[in-house]
Amino acid sequence: MTQPIHIIGGGMAGSEAAWQIAQSGLPVVLHEMRPDVGTFAHQTDGLAELVCSNSFRSDDDEQNAVGLLHWEMRAAGGLIMEMADRHSLPAGGALAVDREAFSQAVTERLIAHPMVSIERGEVTGLPPESWGSTIIATGPLTSIPLAEAIRGVTGEDALAFFDAIAPIVYADSVDMDKAWFQSRYDKGETEEDRTAYLNCPMDEAQYNGFIDAILAAPKTEFKDWEKDTPYFEGCLPIEVMAERGRETLRFGPMKPVGLTNPHDPQTKAHAVVQLRRDNALGTLFNIVGFQTKMKYGAQADVLSMIPGLEEARFARLGGIHRNTFLQSPKLLDDQMRLRARPDLRFAGQITGVEGYVESAAMGLIAGRLAAAQARGQSMAPPPPTTATGALITHITGGAEAKTFQPMNVNFGLFPQLDGVKGGRRGRKERYKAYTDRAKGDFNEWLASDRSRPAA
Repeated sequence: MTQPIHIIGGGMAGSEAAWQIAQSGLPVVLHEMRPDVGTFAHQTDGLAELVCSNSFRSDDDEQNAVGLLHWEMRAAGGLIMEMADRHSLPAGGALAVDREAFSQAVTERLIAHPMVSIERGEVTGLPPESWGSTIIATGPLTSIPLAEAIRGVTGEDALAFFDAIAPIVYADSVDMDKAWFQSRYDKGETEEDRTAYLNCPMDEAQYNGFIDAILAAPKTEFKDWEKDTPYFEGCLPIEVMAERGRETLRFGPMKPVGLTNPHDPQTKAHAVVQLRRDNALGTLFNIVGFQTKMKYGAQADVLSMIPGLEEARFARLGGIHRNTFLQSPKLLDDQMRLRARPDLRFAGQITGVEGYVESAAMGLIAGRLAAAQARGQSMAPPPPTTATGALITHITGGAEAKTFQPMNVNFGLFPQLDGVKGGRRGRKERYKAYTDRAKGDFNEWLASDRSRPAA
């Protein structure tokens, strides 16, 4: 009997890696510590649970690097994208999902797969070499015993930063005499997409009072050993943004552009707070970009200052958690294997990618690379001209090891194209050229993957 490939961690990356290995016809054992050991961010024991936003961000595969990553994962038969599409919610040009239905669907598909075994319980140290090929996809909430074991074998301290969670509001508690539905610039192909966001406007006085309240609110206190841990720039708490300048939020998540208030169409809002639908029923909305480390009591008081949310009821208040990742450019080879122990691969956010889709994509590639190796085949990762390949190249050597920080996929990671206009005016042409090249190269890479069973 073929020895199974083990995966530690049942999040986005681990679930996708398990699916890819199982679909290649090889047995896989997926280890997930929940519900035996919980975390302060997870609410269920479901696989691929979304703990922050419910958005997979842009679904535009011609002008956006994230949308291109969606396309590549769909082309590769990714479970995460299949279930995201099946449980999608209106979100303008973005892809958002019903988080509970999505997680349940991923869990059910993996449980039902004949090549997948799921073992519940914490793995408290590095797996024994007798396990053979193993993928560690424990994500940003890697348990302390396992994190310490990883530090021991790498000889390096794992880097860490804080990631914050946005509050979720019950839709029926929003005052619709002040709020309205509209996506910025009415973006989207359907009426649902064009009205995917709830908007709460502020005038200048309200905005300044709101900033004062954020700055004055009591915040979560960090332990001494946590105080020097940096935030990820793409997921800053609102109070950290406010501390950087009074206008920072107004030019960030509270920018008032592309919106017209039907209650007062002649008046331009000074700032706008947006809420995005969080479940298929439309009963829950998360406050976009409002990750926070304010204490719970202060959150309710401060957020009730937002016009339309004066009587808001919260299904979940914001929170903050420690996020752990490797110094991957120094520690991992281009097969995503730990140089100090090549039987161990890493995937997901622990490798230093940021975002649900990026995490799942690293799981997809790690699964395929592990399957190819198990069959005694040599397989290169996707070329750096693809979204997936650009990420792998970045985390396994493209980034500066000393200054390495978590990274979302973006066109800045792609090799440049000759003969394409530069600058702002040529951006659309350049992005379309990037995505056209990527799709062709990714399809060629898929065709070269001999670890897949014949159709």
